[in-house]
Amino acid sequence: MLIVFLSLPLLAQSRDAVIDQTIATLSRVVEFEQVAISPDGTNVALVTHSPGGHERLYAGDGILSAAGFTDNERGLHKGSRARYVPPETDESDPAWSPDSKEVAFISAESGRPEIYVVSANRRNLRKLTDINAAFSKPKWSPDGKKIAVLAIENPSRKGGALVAMTPPSGDVETQVEEQRLAIVDVATKSLTWATPVDMYVFDYDWSPDSKSIVIEAVHGSGDDNYWTAALYRCAASGGDAKLIYKPSLQIATPRWSRDGKSIAFIEGLMSDEGNTGGDVFVIPANGGAAVNVTPGLRASATTLQWLADSRSLLIGEHVNGRSGFARVAADGSGVTQLWSGDERVSNGELIAVTLANDGVTTAVVRESYTKPPDVWRGKIGEWTQLTHLNDDVKPLWGNAKNIEWTSDQFHVQGWLISGTATQSAKLPMIVQVHGGPSSGVVPAWPSLNLAALAASGYAVFLPNPRGSYGQGEAFAQANVKDFGRGDFRDILTGVDAAIASAPIDKDRVGIWGWSYGGYMTMWAVTQTTRFRAAVAGAGIVNFESYYGQNSIDQWMIPFFGASVYDDPMMYRRSSPIEYIKNVKTPTLVLVGDRDGEVPAPQSFEFYHALKTLGVKTKLIVYPDEGHRFVKAEHRRDVAKRLVVWFDENM
Repeated sequence: MLIVFLSLPLLAQSRDAVIDQTIATLSRVVEFEQVAISPDGTNVALVTHSPGGHERLYAGDGILSAAGFTDNERGLHKGSRARYVPPETDESDPAWSPDSKEVAFISAESGRPEIYVVSANRRNLRKLTDINAAFSKPKWSPDGKKIAVLAIENPSRKGGALVAMTPPSGDVETQVEEQRLAIVDVATKSLTWATPVDMYVFDYDWSPDSKSIVIEAVHGSGDDNYWTAALYRCAASGGDAKLIYKPSLQIATPRWSRDGKSIAFIEGLMSDEGNTGGDVFVIPANGGAAVNVTPGLRASATTLQWLADSRSLLIGEHVNGRSGFARVAADGSGVTQLWSGDERVSNGELIAVTLANDGVTTAVVRESYTKPPDVWRGKIGEWTQLTHLNDDVKPLWGNAKNIEWTSDQFHVQGWLISGTATQSAKLPMIVQVHGGPSSGVVPAWPSLNLAALAASGYAVFLPNPRGSYGQGEAFAQANVKDFGRGDFRDILTGVDAAIASAPIDKDRVGIWGWSYGGYMTMWAVTQTTRFRAAVAGAGIVNFESYYGQNSIDQWMIPFFGASVYDDPMMYRRSSPIEYIKNVKTPTLVLVGDRDGEVPAPQSFEFYHALKTLGVKTKLIVYPDEGHRFVKAEHRRDVAKRLVVWFDENM
């Protein structure tokens, strides 16, 4: 039976010893989910994701001094002496108090997530909340008296469109869960709500006087309406939210200047909440005209923070397939590039540094295709390594090579990861298309899927076609009303460039991807027979039916220019189903059964068509998974099936 509803036992563990070795190697890697430097620059709080599968916060003995880990702290980092951290709970979102003496964080110690505060010397652990809520992004008020936090009361699931959706039943209009801004008084532990009941808040920042808050928010469902979010201002004591800016595109990361006069944010074409890229804008704190202070920037800003003078900002960037940092004048008079490198430098989530009050000392997570992640501290570009938790993990794949080429009028970039090979044999190559499309590939410690392919002898090509971050907003918006055309040409010409630059077997090239990458895989096999095999993960085959199935349809308006009901032909021309009879390529289809971003019926529709047309195919449906898989056994199974499918068909 070719439709497989996955259940234990999974794909045979002995299928390929190389994949097992790769899984074992990557499973030893300690991942750094979040890192936060204290305002005085002396300590760093970490959240790690251990091989056991839990997120752990380390403070007290686990806070890093500038000298790095001691042997005692290494032991604590492995969970052996964490006195206030329960062994089987998840912690997240460390936030330092303004005086650097305490850390607020989220923990499920009491059986459900709550806000806790612990002193820097790990004494005096206090639970501040007692409410059934999903919490995220706690921030201390500048006066140190209160902590703001995003909260969803009585949640049926974690917030965000990437997680597994709650199965629908009953009146769906009543099932909207709003993420509001709560204010917790540190002394009294009282909790009040600062935002209205019908408003979903994505991000926020305190005013310097601790009296007001700027919020990035929308009325209605957050999953569906992120793409219509606007900038509001509200009192920390609660009440109505005042609209101060309605963007033409998507916004993220609102940040209040130190002098209280201005608010900066990032605006651009973004296909997913939390995957940020665009230009930097500045607006008066009371509202008014927003000014783009990075016009023509040949990069995509991912994060921003004000420097102490309130005349400039520090931004993180996608820069031509690399991480970068720059100083931006708040009056738009110029951008000064500070550093860029062939690696991913992040705060654990986005390209960013976490910055101390001196405006110089930073803490970051650094990783690349050849070096696993660890925490570093210091001036930008002059970091000193603090942790050495992954020093014994070595890559099982070859080197990474930067590939740049011209497609139409665009400069395009990508990365080629060499597979393991013997002697001078030419390697088969897999094109791995990233999700998004508003996203970008920068050198990072490989995902399990990428590592399994490269360790199994495949070269892997990772292009950043038009629509990607890294070349500026004109490039990021170049696929609007053009899905499957210019972006696909960029990928095909990139394949030619990769083959010309390395010993690749041009007759053994495959393609795969997830989300937008899954869509592009479905599109590719309807447009060409160049690819010997394909794997489509959570792909879109029919934009017309997809519009009415998914939980985030508002993302499509900026990319297609209108709803499907107003311009169905625009959606139809980019739908692989319109060209389905062209498919000859063996294609494996993978999807989670509770995916809200790209629902499983899209994969069923594609599989059904290929099966009817006699094309070799298989459909794997993973139970209780959303758009982003969370179960380790499922992620491992995907990696194994990838290699097996390409082995069988290439």
